[in-house]
Amino acid sequence: MLNEAKTLKNYELQSLDGKIGKVNEFYFDDHYWTIRYMIADTGNWLTGRQILISPHSLIAVNKEEEYISINLTKKQIEDSPSLDNDMPVSQQFEESFFGYYELPKYWDGQDDPHLRSTYDVSAYEIQATDGTIGHVEDFIIDDETWAIRYLIVDTRNWWPGKKVLVSPQWIESVSWNETKVFVNLLRETIKQSPEYTEASLLTRDYETGLHRHYNRQGYWDDELAAKEHSR
Repeated sequence: MLNEAKTLKNYELQSLDGKIGKVNEFYFDDHYWTIRYMIADTGNWLTGRQILISPHSLIAVNKEEEYISINLTKKQIEDSPSLDNDMPVSQQFEESFFGYYELPKYWDGQDDPHLRSTYDVSAYEIQATDGTIGHVEDFIIDDETWAIRYLIVDTRNWWPGKKVLVSPQWIESVSWNETKVFVNLLRETIKQSPEYTEASLLTRDYETGLHRHYNRQGYWDDELAAKEHSR
């Protein structure tokens, strides 16, 4: 199911033996644009620490009751490798984290992904081939694979009230220093794309129309082809 990152923010996190806090934000890697950690706000429980939860430890997202189930105990979380709130996530910390939880690593030694915060990347400018078209307002996350499927682009300064979606697959480059995302698309092409108004529009029909507009193959076709190839 597809969810807005800001919708998931403040969802309660329920461990195997009770509530541990709420969702604060997410860290994603800038190579695959996939969520690697959920950052928990644990209130007064574990102050001074960043509590990171891997998607591998998530059981299910309950949209009706606004909580996420986690396959961990409070004790496991409390004893996990500690990371100060003001410290970045280092490779050394990740090695300890994945070793502690006995999780498969998402890096293979050849790639050099960097973790980015959904909070920090919100407000990045979106640059078309012929000029700026708006800024990143939020992210659409697939809660089955935890891939970022789309960036929600607010174009209010150009087309008042209109929001559009851009897939990370359509991004040409990102200037992290200039806080800009570059897409190899014309402003007019983006302007004519299907408008995004609310999460209820995120049906497969809507996605198909969006990809057809940009003459791009859907990620669901790519994933199906990958599964068939691996058999």
